[in-house]
Amino acid sequence: MQVGIQFFPDVGPTEKSAQTYWAEAMRLVSLCDRYGYTHVRTVEHYFTPYGGYSPNPMLFLAAAAQVTRKARLVTGAVLPAFNHPLRLAAEIAMLDALCDGRLDVGFARAFLPQEFARFGVKLDESRARFDEGVEQVRLLLEGENVTSTGRFHSFTNVTSLPRPTQTPRPPFYVAAMASRQSFQRAGAAGYNVMAIPMAGTAMAELIGAYREAWVAAGHPGHGTVMLAFHMFCHRDQAEAERLARGPLERYLKSLVAAASDWTAGAASADYPGYGALIAGLAAETFDSQVAKGAAWVGTPARITEQWSDYRRQVGDFEIASLQVNFNDLPLEEAEASLRLFGEAVLPRLRRAA
Repeated sequence: MQVGIQFFPDVGPTEKSAQTYWAEAMRLVSLCDRYGYTHVRTVEHYFTPYGGYSPNPMLFLAAAAQVTRKARLVTGAVLPAFNHPLRLAAEIAMLDALCDGRLDVGFARAFLPQEFARFGVKLDESRARFDEGVEQVRLLLEGENVTSTGRFHSFTNVTSLPRPTQTPRPPFYVAAMASRQSFQRAGAAGYNVMAIPMAGTAMAELIGAYREAWVAAGHPGHGTVMLAFHMFCHRDQAEAERLARGPLERYLKSLVAAASDWTAGAASADYPGYGALIAGLAAETFDSQVAKGAAWVGTPARITEQWSDYRRQVGDFEIASLQVNFNDLPLEEAEASLRLFGEAVLPRLRRAA
């Protein structure tokens, strides 16, 4: 079991400046090598407190690469719908050089209608833009003198520079939430998958679909699954729940607010059922997230039990990616949590695995 940390900024200027948020994030990144956290990850979002402080994850990861010398750097994830593949490929390879070949590249389709509207991109083009963009980035990273004629972007005889440090390119991940098709497509393509276990025990079926598609396509092994969890570790169970409850519930409300277009009538064939999905998330609470295993909160012993319970429900997964400073959780609390988890929980997870 590998365990890393992720940063999903979920604050705006009235709560915390971007300067303060990223300075605190760097402080937490500085603990990775000491405790053995295996990756650092951040998102790409725009315009709202839900992720808007991170419009380009590679900028933060380039800085993080200078603070940790062992952890891998993970885009979680970049959005081909809003980025030209020529620029993405070049920036990916540059970051791969800056971190000495420790980069993993996660791609996502994006799912917030207001982002599509502001970029002038149609929701119904989401799947096509994603598939074309990922494939064109792959071609540019793996080959030279690349020609590609696409629906959205075309180029002729291009050799992207710099060339990737990893051969033939950094590992690719595909972000998926609750669509069986998304998990199957990632497996069939031979890409790793990163997911959010808000679906509870349904994640077992989704992971199974991913691994079946992986094997059916003839890829060696059975793929790699990275799941994201909120995590807060404290020596006192009641205090852990008290401190984490407010920030986690505000995070959930921020997500629903950013995606509210789906419940206000937005629709797309590329996003079937998203109105109901967001409506369901609106009913989520701290207690329901803990009950589903999507949030690990409590003492080291309790978190170890939560991890074991969740693994029994959904089966094995390779990587846990922990949100450790969600919403307005104070830095001192997030840092103490990260240290305690590293001292008292990580060794247990490694032994159990």
